[in-house]
Amino acid sequence: MKNVLRLSKTTLIVIASLSIYACSAPPETASDAPSDSAAQVAFLGVNVIPMDADRVLADQTVIVSGDRIVSVGPASEADIPDGAVLVDGDGKYLMPGLAEMHGHIPPPTESDEFTESVLFMYLANGITTVRGMLGYEGQLELRNRASSGELIAPNLYLAGPSFNGDSVESPGQAAEKVRTQVGEGWDLLKVHPGLTLAEYDAMATTADELGIPFGGHVPADVGLAHAIEMGQQTIDHLDGYVEYLNGSLGPLVDAEVADIVERTRAAGVWVVPTMALWETIMGARSVEALTAYPELGYMPPATRAQWARQHEARLAAPGFDPDVARTIVDNRMRILKALGDGGVRILMGTDAPQQFSVPGFSIHRELAVMAEAGLSPYEILKSGTANVGLYFQERDKFGTVVEGGRADLLLVERNPLEDVGNLKYRSGVMVRGLWLPEDAIQQRLARIAASYQ
Repeated sequence: MKNVLRLSKTTLIVIASLSIYACSAPPETASDAPSDSAAQVAFLGVNVIPMDADRVLADQTVIVSGDRIVSVGPASEADIPDGAVLVDGDGKYLMPGLAEMHGHIPPPTESDEFTESVLFMYLANGITTVRGMLGYEGQLELRNRASSGELIAPNLYLAGPSFNGDSVESPGQAAEKVRTQVGEGWDLLKVHPGLTLAEYDAMATTADELGIPFGGHVPADVGLAHAIEMGQQTIDHLDGYVEYLNGSLGPLVDAEVADIVERTRAAGVWVVPTMALWETIMGARSVEALTAYPELGYMPPATRAQWARQHEARLAAPGFDPDVARTIVDNRMRILKALGDGGVRILMGTDAPQQFSVPGFSIHRELAVMAEAGLSPYEILKSGTANVGLYFQERDKFGTVVEGGRADLLLVERNPLEDVGNLKYRSGVMVRGLWLPEDAIQQRLARIAASYQ
């Protein structure tokens, strides 16, 4: 073995002087941000979960240079570069970083400190890619700062300001809004409720002509079947499926479920379920259970109080029926299982920050509900790794542990293929080749929580 730099996980705070900031600290600057362009890191003797299949490769060494994985192979054959930083992987599991495929970046009305804390909370939970689903002014610059390494943040792919009943008033305006967002450089278009059928079709046709994807909700005037036919790339929140299948009224009809599953699969539509959040939105969880979430300590007190008031109002609203809520939640579980079994491609997402959906931490709530729906650990992990890499395959190479792939990695102490809950037992996260050991992550999280005491 060549000469190496060996650092313990308690002293390996970050490659190249990562500073840990409290929420009240000044925003990071270029001089504060880590410089990882020349860094080389070797994960030694680790069990690799490549996510190209349901398998584990034992006793491997993975070498990273800059933002790329340059070598994956048996530890006994590894050629460790001079000066490489070593991470002890003995008994641990290295897998691709996860993705939040329906996340949100705070609007410009929020402070820089809060925005940077939200981005860090994603990373702290192993989320190295976020598809932001509601764009605001200034977020394209934020995306560029993240990709350049100036900001410690996940890789960001951002939808522009939404297409909805308030932002669009005619088909012509819908088409022009598409052209504007393409010119500005957004990664996709976000669909919200309220569009008329003509406005939606104008948006979809122009998007197809200009080669920009669109996804999100299914407006009521459009309907699920038409959205699928028009090429909506992602159906988020399983929006439209319960309505299409009359799932609020009682048991689903097997033949109808099978038909819409096949139509979804054949059209190549992706689904972002956001299951845990929708249990909250439907009123299937109590205020007491939700307000007991320990991760709420990482959100401002005013936000926590607002979420509690909103949920209490929901449960007290005239016409709220807990039995109907439970029926819808149960049918959503069945729909998700049918979509997975039917070959529809699923993408992991939680809609954070949202009511009791705390950035990063919400992914663990989602994992548990997906498992309850009957998806296997491999299927669940695939929705947040390999499937995401496939979705973004024209943008970059990531989502699997493979030579040449972007070095977005998650090191955990237990095998998540046995239980997805094992993703909580982290040893560290790597984003674009920048290694963040767990002790450094916890220091930063502690300062975020302390700022709200």
